[in-house]
Amino acid sequence: MLDAGRTQETLLDVNNIEVIYDHVILVLKGVSLAVPKGGITALLGGNGAGKTTTLKAISNLLRSERGEVTKGTISYRGQDIREMDPAQMVKMGVIQVMEGRHCFEHLTVEENLMTGAYTRKDGRAEIEKDLELVYSYFPRLKERRRSQAGYTSGGEQQMTAIGRALMSRPETILLDEPSMGLAPQLVEEIFTIVKNLNENEGVSFLLAEQNTNVALRFAHYGYILESGRVVMDGPAAELRENPDVKEFYLGMSDEGRKSFRDVRSYRRRKRWLS
Repeated sequence: MLDAGRTQETLLDVNNIEVIYDHVILVLKGVSLAVPKGGITALLGGNGAGKTTTLKAISNLLRSERGEVTKGTISYRGQDIREMDPAQMVKMGVIQVMEGRHCFEHLTVEENLMTGAYTRKDGRAEIEKDLELVYSYFPRLKERRRSQAGYTSGGEQQMTAIGRALMSRPETILLDEPSMGLAPQLVEEIFTIVKNLNENEGVSFLLAEQNTNVALRFAHYGYILESGRVVMDGPAAELRENPDVKEFYLGMSDEGRKSFRDVRSYRRRKRWLS
């Protein structure tokens, strides 16, 4: 875990951004967040809250979807990155792992991993060393290295997508919905690997996740998005114990677990929105 008493260097700083699609649809409304060096930062919220849009605003993938940042600033290591293309972002050390485990289905697992090293200029020996490092974190991928990625399981494809990102030697990974569609045991495995990569390799993470319970167990700090706004943020341990978060995101209250019927009108009752 990060030392809470130590001043942390901020790598990524998102300040009061607004995002509009098709010149009309306002999706993000004054979102601000910071990702410290060496941290795991969680971006939490339900489907449609704006998590993926926030990540794409950072990695500059919005333009391909007719979206644009119309207000606010986004900087990495103090440098404005709003006009950079995604390839420049990768060279800076920032890479996004897209929602949905995007792999080249017709390529083998190892060929997919090697595409992550496409922009590197440090020679075959260094790339091979990093490939073995990826296999040390994902031994299942080594077993399936000759298999076509399209014929591997959902969990293996998620591992391939993260492993491919690691092959670019990133400083920061933007990880979008890593738990989506995976069995609970695989979710634990993926998040444990994220934790180990953070602690052992120094990779910083900004992860967008609907599974608030697991995300807050592994993250250091969290932001909760609702309808394109940050409605709450704080250290992950504090958010886990927050009564509103426990009731509306973890399904728990002081009286014990609550059913969906009990909390389905939560939007009208949340104290932070009143």
